[in-house]
Amino acid sequence: MEIKRNATARWEGAGKDGKGTLSTASTVLKDTQYSFNTRFADGVGTNPEELVAAAHAGCFSMKLAFNLQEAGFTATSIDTKAVVSLDTNSGSISSSRLTVTASVPDISKEKFDELVADAEKNCPISKLFNTAISVDATLA
Repeated sequence: MEIKRNATARWEGAGKDGKGTLSTASTVLKDTQYSFNTRFADGVGTNPEELVAAAHAGCFSMKLAFNLQEAGFTATSIDTKAVVSLDTNSGSISSSRLTVTASVPDISKEKFDELVADAEKNCPISKLFNTAISVDATLA
């Protein structure tokens, strides 16, 4: 089985002075503004790296939840922050740093770290990256 999801981008104008909108099929994003300033400064709107960070944080959290379930544990909560770094010199994403804090009753730190490491390597967004991925995990 293959699942397909989609989003669209529209850009008008030159790179620095232009502007664009992003929309998703689910309509969670609908004509959401992005521009040079939202990507490289502090403009109002979103940017591709922010969206990739959201995707990575969400994907990792879900993969960790599945790993915990398969090991016989259920998280009370999993909070993940992803920071995606864009190297403006090379024009490439240089890293995605995940910070996760999870509350998981009755799990050892060793088992938690094992399941985190698997989620880091095997969530579909991690597999998509051709970049360094790191994770800092805290068991609350």
